[in-house]
Amino acid sequence: MDGGGNVDAARMATEIEFSSAALTPTARRHIRVFQIHQFLDRFAMGLTVAVVALALTDRGMDLFQISLLFGVYALTTLTMELPFGGLADSVGRKPVFLLAIVASLISLALFLSTSDFHVLALSFAFIGFGRALRSGTLDAWFVETFKAEAPDVDVQPALAKAQWANAVGLAVGAVVGGVLPDVLGAGAERIGFSIYDVSYAASFAVMLGVFVFTMSSIVETPRPKNGNALRQGFASVPTVIRDASLLALKHPVLAMLLASLAFFLMATNPVEVIWPTHAKPMLDEGYANTVIGVVTAIYFFAIAFGASLSPLVSRIFKRRHAMTLAATFAGLAGAQIALALQGGIVGFVAVFTLYSVILGVSETPASAILHRCVGDHQRSTMLSLRSLIQQLGAALGLVIAGAVADAYSTPIAWIVGAAFLLMAVMLTLMLVRQQAAEAE
Repeated sequence: MDGGGNVDAARMATEIEFSSAALTPTARRHIRVFQIHQFLDRFAMGLTVAVVALALTDRGMDLFQISLLFGVYALTTLTMELPFGGLADSVGRKPVFLLAIVASLISLALFLSTSDFHVLALSFAFIGFGRALRSGTLDAWFVETFKAEAPDVDVQPALAKAQWANAVGLAVGAVVGGVLPDVLGAGAERIGFSIYDVSYAASFAVMLGVFVFTMSSIVETPRPKNGNALRQGFASVPTVIRDASLLALKHPVLAMLLASLAFFLMATNPVEVIWPTHAKPMLDEGYANTVIGVVTAIYFFAIAFGASLSPLVSRIFKRRHAMTLAATFAGLAGAQIALALQGGIVGFVAVFTLYSVILGVSETPASAILHRCVGDHQRSTMLSLRSLIQQLGAALGLVIAGAVADAYSTPIAWIVGAAFLLMAVMLTLMLVRQQAAEAE
């Protein structure tokens, strides 16, 4: 057993159960500030989630072009994830997040200015830049500051509060973003814009507010300026990948966690992407899109509810986060199979809501395990590696699910995906045994 395992075991043994009443006013304010920030940032994003495909269609894009645009986004994110994660470790979390907001603003401005495919592709590239810049930045800042303000307190419930605000922001944004075109779209058309542009303009305005809030409310000790940080970030990508991979390989808990998360995304991402096309034939054409929009909001709210339940579920498993994760993955596997077997919209929505709640529960146990395993100097890089592995798993899952759905059906593809969740369950049970061995 290595020294890192002994440290983790000792840390787990002395960790104090989270209690808001026992936290200092500064620690409670830290949680509130991050919740507000997460809500506003995701609210800005949610405003366009409900209408992005409609807005692209309205600009004359066909389905193949839309898929290419999302491919540009995915490729940019994957390419930039690790360099920008290292940049956050080098120059600070707050400056990198502010750059992410600037990238988002440029993306929205480009989108609003054009119907040209190539300019839209540039807009989606900036979305990818923003996503890569965001990855592992303020999450790491939140954990590090919380640990300084509340040493030895279990961070998982605090992460759950942030995740709840994150999901609610997306849900509210999706609802508002869907309503705005109906309310203000006619006026937008009269002055030469698309009805969906009002949602993008609202997102731009809220994103400006996020920039101001970040500047004024996120406090971080400045780091030494390094003008070559970005160049060094790209140059050090092979080293970063090597070091992060070696850390994961040397730390069995990290290796098993990252592998289980890859299988988790291979199974669940195809459900999250494909479900509207599966559910729409169950509905009357006259109101199908409205129902799909409502279910999208239910999906986000259910994730938020699941995140709020996460600390309770964790206590049921005596704050053994790996066991919580194993149980959550098993529940998702059962729910995914049940979802595939639904033939009517009422049963589908009921099972999909349960599925979304379990998704919300699953996020913070994994984060809590990861944060225990790494030091502050590698936290953002490891979060970026986690994101990279999850995106690769999600992409591979979509390819497999698409092939199976094309050859057989969407329900069969989801059932096949549930097998990946069972693999994730086995890995997390191995993780439980590993943590128990390290604690001895």
